[in-house]
Parts: sequence; structure tokens; C-alpha cells
Amino acid sequence: MNTRHFSQLPKPYLAYSKVIQGLIFKKPKGEKVLPQVEYVVDSFKVDSNHLKAYNEVCGFKNNGYIPAIYLTVLSQSLQMSMMTTEAFPFALLGLVHIRNVVKQTRKVGVNEQLTLSCKFGELKPHDKGLQFDFITTVKVGNSIVVEGITTYLARQKTTNSSSEKSKDTKEPHFSVKDVWNISENTGRRYAKVSGDFNLIHIHAVTAKAFGFKQAIAHGMWSKARALASLNLPDAYEADVAFKLPIFLPSTVEFLTAEETKATDFLIRNQKSHKPHVAGVVKTL
Repeated sequence: MNTRHFSQLPKPYLAYSKVIQGLIFKKPKGEKVLPQVEYVVDSFKVDSNHLKAYNEVCGFKNNGYIPAIYLTVLSQSLQMSMMTTEAFPFALLGLVHIRNVVKQTRKVGVNEQLTLSCKFGELKPHDKGLQFDFITTVKVGNSIVVEGITTYLARQKTTNSSSEKSKDTKEPHFSVKDVWNISENTGRRYAKVSGDFNLIHIHAVTAKAFGFKQAIAHGMWSKARALASLNLPDAYEADVAFKLPIFLPSTVEFLTAEETKATDFLIRNQKSHKPHVAGVVKTL
């Protein structure tokens, strides 16, 4: 595996021209292979002002610690660079973020010196195409403090029909904890702090060009908003599946079901009760 080192996080906007080129120059057909490469930002500290802006948009408190999900959001600039610089086999526009896992082994202080790395995981079949992971690791010294898995779906024709059926498990007994009125400008506000200016999130006009009736909320904003609403332990794993898009503006319900070492949560449409995000936080 090749390793590429960076002195700072790449700027996400530098990749946008290559994303647009993907609309013109189609990826070659044939077997799909992910690049065997790892990108590493060797040493950095978070920008406290940027972190405060992120916390404000997502609902986290400025308590001297870095939300684990914030560090995985920073890794998205590495992911974007990897997909536009390496021999990435899929067109970026059209990729669907279907799952995200964040694991924190301990609280991470705002002033700690960090190392951030990202690499591709395995390519796996999916009923609607192929799925793959980005694996993010954050270290303080030689100790891993945060790990993340970001799963994307690349839609394509497939003969695979052997999707994993969920085992018969007891449905959590959810109760409504809060109702959120999500404003129309949420996508634009989150884009400014995340660097994700995907046009489906920015405005209804640009979202309609991609087949959406309105702009939709970023999945990582939805997850962050949920985690910010929970009392998180010092060490935990938060695993979410992204279901139906949250159209902007929208009114949704936030529900939880708590057990001894796990809290299931759900974001659903207030009127239809259709699910947008389903997840669980487990104490480690």
C-alpha cells in the first residue's frame, strides 16, 4: 500500500473541478478496483474557531473537547482528494452515503496534537450496485482515539440479490424526545463548516437538477444533531444507517430507546413517521 503524507488537510474546493470533469469523461467499464493508498496528515491541531462554528450548526457544546464525528468530517477532505487524485473507479456524483460508524476510545481535547489518516476498505456487492468503505483513524501519539467507517453505495446494474436479511430482533421501544424544525438554510450552513457543497444540499433549484423536489439535509449533519442531543459516554461507538432524505425545510421527531449499555435512536418525519436516520450508541 502506498502512503501519501500531508502537512495539512487538503482544501475540499480544489477537487471540485475534477468532480465536474466526471460528468464529461465517463469512467471505463470493467472490473472495479479500489486504489491501495493511505493519506496521512502527520500532525495538526483543530482550528478552535472552526470547531465552534461546527458545534453551533450541529448543536454540540463548546466544552473543551472535540466531538468524534467532527474529526471524521475533517477526514472527508482526504476522502475527496483520494477519489479525485487516485485511479478511483466510480463517478463521484451519484455516490450515496448509506452508513457511518464513529468510535471514540476517550475524550479528545481541543488542544491535543493529532494524526489523521484515511484509506479505502473493501469493495463489496450490494443489491443496488457496489459498496465500499473509507476507514479513518485519529491518533494522539501512538494511541488511537477515534476511528470511523464511511460506507458509500455506487449504484449500477447487478445480478446480486442476496442482501443480508436482518435477523429477527426485538424492535426497540422508542419514545419521542424532541421535535426539530429544520430550516431551509441548514444545508448551506452545514456546507460552510464541513466543506461539502454538494448541490443537492444547497438549494431547491440546484437539488431539482439532480431529481430532488427540494434540497436535502446532509446525512452527517443529521447524525451530528442526534449525537449532540444525547448524553454520550467518554468511550462509545455510534453506528447509523441513512434511510430516506430529510427535505429542507422539514419537521422531524427525534426518538430514543435506552438500554443498559446502548441507546437506539431514530429521526423520522413528524407526519408520515417514515425514517430518515436510524442508529445506536454503544458504551465501550
